[in-house]
Amino acid sequence: MAAPRLIPCALVLASLTVSACTATTSGPLGGEPRASGVAGGLGEPPAVSSAAPSVTSTPSQAALAPEAYKGELTPQHKAVADALKGVLDARSVKSLNSRLERAGQATDGAATALAALSPPEQVRPQHDAYVSSLREFAAGLSSTSGKVASRDLCTSGAVLTALDDRLKALDAAGEALQQAGDYPADVVTVKAKGKQSRRLGNGSFVRRGSLNGRSSLQIHNGDSRDAVVTLVRGKSKVLSVYVRKKKKFKIRGVSDGSYKIFFTHGADWDGKSRAFTRDCSFERFQESVRFKTTFTATRIRWHDWRITLHAISGGNARTSGVDPDDFPS
Repeated sequence: MAAPRLIPCALVLASLTVSACTATTSGPLGGEPRASGVAGGLGEPPAVSSAAPSVTSTPSQAALAPEAYKGELTPQHKAVADALKGVLDARSVKSLNSRLERAGQATDGAATALAALSPPEQVRPQHDAYVSSLREFAAGLSSTSGKVASRDLCTSGAVLTALDDRLKALDAAGEALQQAGDYPADVVTVKAKGKQSRRLGNGSFVRRGSLNGRSSLQIHNGDSRDAVVTLVRGKSKVLSVYVRKKKKFKIRGVSDGSYKIFFTHGADWDGKSRAFTRDCSFERFQESVRFKTTFTATRIRWHDWRITLHAISGGNARTSGVDPDDFPS
C-alpha cells in the first residue's frame, strides 16, 4: 500500500569531506352542517337542508408601544450578536464548528421569538424584513457548519466569505430597523472579505527556531495542496516551514534530538491565524525522527532525513490524522 516515505541518511565528515550517505529506508366556532328530512312517498328523496357554518375571527394582537418593542428586541439582538462574536473568536476548526451550531440555534431562536411579536405599525415592514433575514442567516449558518465539519471551510474568515450574501442582507435589514426607530438590530459588526488564495513562498518559515545543528530534513510535498510542516521536540514547537504543492525544501541546521513531525495541507494561508482557510487536513508521522551527531578523533557523523508528504510506492512511514485542537499551530 502506498504511504509517505521517510528515509534516514548517515553522513560522515572527515577532513571537511562528506564520505558516505546510506539510506536505511473530515371550525371556526358555530354549528356544523346539519342534514334533516322527512321520508316522502316511494321514490321521493328526503328533503335536505344544511346550515352554513358560522365563522368568528380572532382579534388581531395589539401592536407594541415603541419602548415595549425595544425591550423585546434587545435580548434577541444580544443573543445573536454574542453568538456571532463567538464564531469570529474561534481559534480552531473544532471550536469553530461548535460555535457555528450555537450561532445557528441562537439566530433561529431570535427569529422565532420576534416573529411572534406585533411591532409598532410604523416599523412593521422593517421588522418583517429583519425576521426574514434572521431566518435566512440561521439556515446559512446550519449549512456552513456542515462544511466546517468536512474541512471544506477551516476559519471564521472563510465562513464569513461563504455567508457573504446572507450577511449583507442581515446587515442591511438590521440597519434599516435600527434607523427607523433607534431599535437595537444591527448585529453585524464585520464585513466579509472576498474569496482569496493567499500563499507563502516555498521554504518560508512560519516559525523559525534555532538552526545550529549539522543535520538536515528534506521535504517533498507532492500533494495538490500547499503544506506547512512543524517539528516538535518534547512539548516545544521548534519550527514550521511552508512547502508549496509539487515542491521540495531542505531544512538545514537541525539540532540533535527526537522530533515529532506534523503537517497540514490546505488552500489560502491566513498569516494572522496561521492556518489554511479552506480544504484543510491535519496529520502527523506516527514515528518520531531522531537526529544525532557523534564525534570521534577523526570523524563527525550525523543523520539527515528525507520525508514525503504524499503516498508513494514503497513508502515506509505511516501517518495518522490529528484532532485540529491538538495540532501545533
